[in-house]
Amino acid sequence: MEQRGRRERRERWCFFMLVLWSGASAQIRYSISEEVQDGTVVGNIAKDLGLDKSALKDRGSRIVAGLTEALFQVNQDDGVLYVKRRIDREEVCERSSPCVINLKTVLENPLEIHYVTVEILDINDHSPVFPEKEKRLEISESAVPGARFQLQAARDPDVGQFSVQQYKLSHNEYFRVEVKDRGEDRKVPFLVLQKQLDRETAGKHRLRLTAADGGKPAKSGSIDIIVDVLDINDNSPVFTKEFYSATLQENVPAGTLVIQVNATDLDLGANGEILYSFGDEVDLKLMDLFSLDPNTGEIKVAGGIDFEESKSYEIDIQASDKGHVPLTTDRSVRITVIDVNDNAPEIEVTSFSSSIKEDSKIGTTVALISVSDLDSGINGKVICTINQDVPFTLSPSLQDNMYAVVTKSPLDRESVSQFEVTIVAKDSGDPQFSTEKTINVVVSDVNDNSPEFSLSPYTFYITENNSPGASVFSVKASDQDEGDNALISYQIFRDANGDNKLSSFLNINPETGDIMALKSFDFETLKTFQFQVVASDSGSPSLSSNVTVKVFILDQNDNAPVILYPVSSNGSAEGVEEIPRNVNAGHLVTKVRAYDADIGYNGWLLFSLQEVSEHSLFALDRYTGQIRTLRSFTETDEAEQKLIILVKDNGNVSLSATATVLLKVVEPKEAFAASDLQSSAKVEEDSHVTFYLMITLGSVSLLFLISMVVLIAMQCSKSTDYTSKYLQDANYDGTLCHSIQYRSGDKRYMLVGPRMSIGSTIVPGSHANTLVLPDRRRTSEEVRNATSIFEK
Repeated sequence: MEQRGRRERRERWCFFMLVLWSGASAQIRYSISEEVQDGTVVGNIAKDLGLDKSALKDRGSRIVAGLTEALFQVNQDDGVLYVKRRIDREEVCERSSPCVINLKTVLENPLEIHYVTVEILDINDHSPVFPEKEKRLEISESAVPGARFQLQAARDPDVGQFSVQQYKLSHNEYFRVEVKDRGEDRKVPFLVLQKQLDRETAGKHRLRLTAADGGKPAKSGSIDIIVDVLDINDNSPVFTKEFYSATLQENVPAGTLVIQVNATDLDLGANGEILYSFGDEVDLKLMDLFSLDPNTGEIKVAGGIDFEESKSYEIDIQASDKGHVPLTTDRSVRITVIDVNDNAPEIEVTSFSSSIKEDSKIGTTVALISVSDLDSGINGKVICTINQDVPFTLSPSLQDNMYAVVTKSPLDRESVSQFEVTIVAKDSGDPQFSTEKTINVVVSDVNDNSPEFSLSPYTFYITENNSPGASVFSVKASDQDEGDNALISYQIFRDANGDNKLSSFLNINPETGDIMALKSFDFETLKTFQFQVVASDSGSPSLSSNVTVKVFILDQNDNAPVILYPVSSNGSAEGVEEIPRNVNAGHLVTKVRAYDADIGYNGWLLFSLQEVSEHSLFALDRYTGQIRTLRSFTETDEAEQKLIILVKDNGNVSLSATATVLLKVVEPKEAFAASDLQSSAKVEEDSHVTFYLMITLGSVSLLFLISMVVLIAMQCSKSTDYTSKYLQDANYDGTLCHSIQYRSGDKRYMLVGPRMSIGSTIVPGSHANTLVLPDRRRTSEEVRNATSIFEK
């Protein structure tokens, strides 16, 4: 009755928690004890949710549960939630704790859902129960005090404090009970022998084991234990050694004998026969590694033995006789595993700088590495080396098996921009194992290389009368560095203290090296000049280099021939000559003289008769300008003849001039008198012409002399095998023509007049005034184009 009253008071107690959900839902939590009567009030849903009681029925409130049969119901009149039928917590939740039932209260118009959680509280409504009513044990009288015998545990469906809490053994002097707690409301009883048994004194012992829960009042259950004392096999097996030990190499094959244990029993018959087995506490993994022969006690290898997993094993071995109540003895066997070299070293890069500057000092650290070997002793001793021919070496650290990869010699990115450094780690075992690790080291650039020009010096040939502002030639430099260190800019060197007159006529593109002429060059004024170009990189600090650029101006046919004779007093190219009528054929009448400021073919003049009164009477030498008679004069010939002489050069676009010669045929006496009168004037006129010719020929002769001196000096410094057979025909006719031979590099050039030498070649772009002489020393290479300069 007292318990029932407490249950009713507990039924009256409940608690709830209300959580609003966005105005359309809420959650309430109640708790109620199990086994309460039908109709027991759980809580007032309408009140706890703040709902109008009259609205419950109008809005069709109902309980929705997930169970097959509803355990709760709500009164639509007052909103009270009550128990519909008896609730057994063990039936609903078994051993789950806490035991929670989730309900949904549904209201319509508008739809609302409220969640109700009911926790079923456990009560002590079950007693502990043993699986059996009686337990019979057979214990030999030889069992030693302290021997433990496991008993079956009692079960109680209740949870928490209402489950089994303690065991009690009926009073006796031989046994006591010990309890081992295994969690989850599991307490296992053990019967422990306290005093040596004697079958002659008491052959059977009756004991009662009682299990009690933690309820108030507590409920209990009991089991009768009958202990039969056996009067046989009162000697336990005895091992020959107190402790067994063995050594075993790792990786030995399965079936290898490790050790054999041996035990003896003083009993006779079956009581003296011994069986060996692993102890109860031996790990299953050990049973996979080793096998035990139950009859012989031989321990053999059954699985893979790995020193790196375990260096030793300790196994409990039981020796049991075959008595009716077997006696057992335990011994430990310690197996020590001997390491063999079966693991290769491992290399780990702990810190690594993928790039290093090429100007780094010797000893600069590139990477830190650590090596390890799972083996032990000499098998685990690792030696690291770099066997490649690279500028790196290994430096040992203060810590074992730590190394630093450092530079051992200077680096040069332009020679090798990156290295694949292979680190080799070898252990000292037998057989020896090794591991390789390759790291890629990139050598970063520093500005340690000056720009280099592709040629030094540069030699360029420019035709005169070039277009101002146009690119005439280009220089190119390269830098072995990279990035900004290889970014080159060009400028023309201008000496602050020197004469920069010529270089001021030039401009250079700082990015491409293209050089533009700001003025048009005149061969007749300037034939050659030189200047310097500076190439600078963009490194810090910037490096630079310069190159000499030699420029030769090539002649164009831009000067028309100038008539030197005949010239009248007013400056026109006209003259009057008197010829005796009695002259014979071939008589030299006069000679037309002309001059061209150009050189080569551009200055090679040819004479022709543009207009003549009588074609059969006079002839003109096209090379010398001499006018001669073709026949004797007759009475029918006119007394006055007019000749118009055309003088033109041999340029691609020929330029010309004309001279007019009036010839008067006179009687011999008149001609003699006239010649005396004109001799003084003609001598004076010829003296001026001769003076100009002497200046011209002197200039040409001086240039020829200088050229010969230069050629002789060049021939002295280089081997020569040129002979006169390269100039088989050097007979040049014409006005003011000359030839110059010179060498440029490994080729010989010749400036010629009206005719070319046999076996020579006209250089393209030279306006047919430069010949390249064949070089027998180089028959497989093409001759280079070059141009020579004539001076007046």
